[in-house]
Amino acid sequence: MLDRPTVAAPTLDQPFRHGPAKPNLLSVEDAKALDVQTMADLFKDHINPGQFHFMKLLGFHKVKIERAEGMYYTDQNGRKILDFFGGFGSLAHGHNHPRILAARERFQDEKRHEIAIAFLSQYASALAKNLAACSPGELDMVFLGSTGSEAMEAAIKVAERASGRKNCKIVHAENSFHGKSKGVLSLTDSPLYQGEFQLVGNRVKVPFGDLPALKRAIENDSDIGVVVLETVQGGGGIVGAPTEYWQGVRALCDKHNVLWVADEVQCGYGRTGKFYAFEHHGVVPDVTALAKSLGAGKAAVGAMIAKRDVYMKAYGTPKTAMIHAQATFGGIGEACVTAIEGLNVLYDEDLIGNSAETGAYLLDRLKAIQAKYPQIIKDVRGQGLMVGLEFHDFSRTLPLALRPMVAILDDKLKGSLSGFIGALLLRDYDVLVAFTEYNRNVIRLEPPLICEEEHVDQFCDALDGLLSRGIVSIAKDFVKSQMG
Repeated sequence: MLDRPTVAAPTLDQPFRHGPAKPNLLSVEDAKALDVQTMADLFKDHINPGQFHFMKLLGFHKVKIERAEGMYYTDQNGRKILDFFGGFGSLAHGHNHPRILAARERFQDEKRHEIAIAFLSQYASALAKNLAACSPGELDMVFLGSTGSEAMEAAIKVAERASGRKNCKIVHAENSFHGKSKGVLSLTDSPLYQGEFQLVGNRVKVPFGDLPALKRAIENDSDIGVVVLETVQGGGGIVGAPTEYWQGVRALCDKHNVLWVADEVQCGYGRTGKFYAFEHHGVVPDVTALAKSLGAGKAAVGAMIAKRDVYMKAYGTPKTAMIHAQATFGGIGEACVTAIEGLNVLYDEDLIGNSAETGAYLLDRLKAIQAKYPQIIKDVRGQGLMVGLEFHDFSRTLPLALRPMVAILDDKLKGSLSGFIGALLLRDYDVLVAFTEYNRNVIRLEPPLICEEEHVDQFCDALDGLLSRGIVSIAKDFVKSQMG
């Protein structure tokens, strides 16, 4: 019989342990106390040094957020920063809404269960019922996950299985963004994001908003069984399509027995002034997906919502039920409670109505600024509190004598003006805005749905003040900020 190894007796400050020694870990309090330089060093060492380069260009690397409430962040210097970024539409309720915090605190105090795989979850069941109640038509079968990508993966899989095509092909649009996980990455129209990954091959690309092109694709290929479209293209630069297009999509899909998946991950949840953006057009897709604000700014929640007949065709028997069943963290307790309370707040506080009303005010103010600076602002577009502010190519904004020399660099300079303006809005006016993936000349505005006219005025006054400096001055100020 082998002898056990001799283990040193524990001391008062070194308790007896059977496992490995604890590594040098930071505590929660250590993390809270990190200074900006240490945060930057850790980000570069352990997260993404390339991304840090862009954060530094915009001046974001100098900011440490200490707290967030309502429409504002507060940084390490006590500066309040107006949030017109909104986490790409993830903060419908604003930061740390008191009702959301209270619901989560009650859940914790009662020591409620989080993981409910072996047993039914009252929280997942209630959230699914609420999502069905918020959804029009026959959209009433719900799959819960943690992200928009996961929700869209589920949406595409249920549609593909229910399509009835053995070799089902999927139509997606130019400039689409559906996520970065492997399946939806194949439908995300970005060479940058797609990299050199081996992608799913059963896809067909058409121009967004082009009904004749979609009609030709479907009529020329009987293997097409699914059409996947963002109702409003967020990464594409806040680009929508007219009602005739969406009604045509619905009619085409009905005629050819094709299923339509509407990606509402970013434009849904009241952002455009309706719960779903497709509701503006009087149509209902076969499958849709939500995420972003579904977690009420405090949890990661995504959901696929499908018509019952579509869901049952895909997973309606005991034999097929587990093909795409809930994952470990799909429907986790506190996340579901957060989402349940968030939906109630959305309606109790009329945030969807506020999005429509305040969004119209924002568009009016921005169009007035565009009329004041037509040589700088090319377009203002959007609906509700999902707005795109597009600038002209850099050469077009310069004095006439300089335009021909700079025009040859316009492609390389794309996004520079929006970057200058975004960086200076933060530095000089305490306002945070976002950008878009494909059209780099666009600033994306997705403030929380609690946004009021006073916040719109603060943002628009800041933008007006900045643009009044003139492009040459703005460029010089940005260069100085990089040298400082």
